[in-house]
Amino acid sequence: MTHRPTRAAPRVGRSSGSRPWSQAAVWALLLWGPTGCGDAGGATAFLSIGTGGTGGVYYPLGGAIANRMSQRDPERRYTAEVTGGSVENVNRLREGQIDLGFALGVTTWEAYHGGQDYDRPVDGLRVVAPLYPNVTHLLVARGVEAASVEDLRGMRVSVGSAGSGTEQMSRQLLEAVGLTYDDVDERYISFTESANALRDGAIDAALLSVGYPAAAVLEATTNGGARLLPVEGEAVRVLLERYPYYAVGGIPAGVYPGATLPVPTVSMMNWVVGLDSLDGDVVRLLLDVLVDGRAPLSQVHGMAERIEMERLDDSPIPLHPATERWWNEVRERAESNEPDGR
Repeated sequence: MTHRPTRAAPRVGRSSGSRPWSQAAVWALLLWGPTGCGDAGGATAFLSIGTGGTGGVYYPLGGAIANRMSQRDPERRYTAEVTGGSVENVNRLREGQIDLGFALGVTTWEAYHGGQDYDRPVDGLRVVAPLYPNVTHLLVARGVEAASVEDLRGMRVSVGSAGSGTEQMSRQLLEAVGLTYDDVDERYISFTESANALRDGAIDAALLSVGYPAAAVLEATTNGGARLLPVEGEAVRVLLERYPYYAVGGIPAGVYPGATLPVPTVSMMNWVVGLDSLDGDVVRLLLDVLVDGRAPLSQVHGMAERIEMERLDDSPIPLHPATERWWNEVRERAESNEPDGR
């Protein structure tokens, strides 16, 4: 861990009145050289990125990002840590145990406002960069007769690891159809454990909020005989009405064995979050890696292709000051290069 400077005064909000830019225009302007982070002669500092379990997308993608950042930064070394997921990551940020963390939109919003799982707001929490959208995967074991979320009543259901964004999502999804943990036999287990439990018949269903294809879902559907159910109708209507971080989503046909048609569901953005005291050079380096270092990230997981910088305009909480400056520069460059007569 690196020594942290005194926390700067929070910068609340982001630029308003920004106009949408095409993905091509923004990408053309973002192909800058690597960001330097200081004199190579100094002592090396070690920074940690909180990710998630090994059966999802967070950990492999976080490892690739850490590797690229380490290659470009002569003063710092970055490592990706296996964690319980979003809630744990934000808690460890607050305690100064990690420097960056991956978090779902639900966790980011609730932590900033002092809502679900947080008795008080997390001081200085900021969005540093966008990631990709997660989609809710509802899986049932082989032979289980269920067609919707409502049918989970009385079943053994994996709701995700304790301290994960998946577990927060699971509670909200069940509540959207009038169910609580009193109505199911909830199991707090990881994605990988959920896949094994579905295969072995130890649980009836599992809820996972993850990008696709997810290793655990592939294992559950390929070797475990599990099947995907849609999340639609009243469940989606209630989630969209109650919470600002959900959107309509879907899993394309053919992503998983047995899913020959698209599977409707809900989606939610993932973000890289940090405290407002995080060094601005680290922030800019991360943003550059997510833009001009995209190819090697995509080789690790295809969800890296769905990282769009324009999502910063929809951040659920204020941006890190360095992120805000970086994004304003991008928009100014895009505007100055727009052809006349637009």
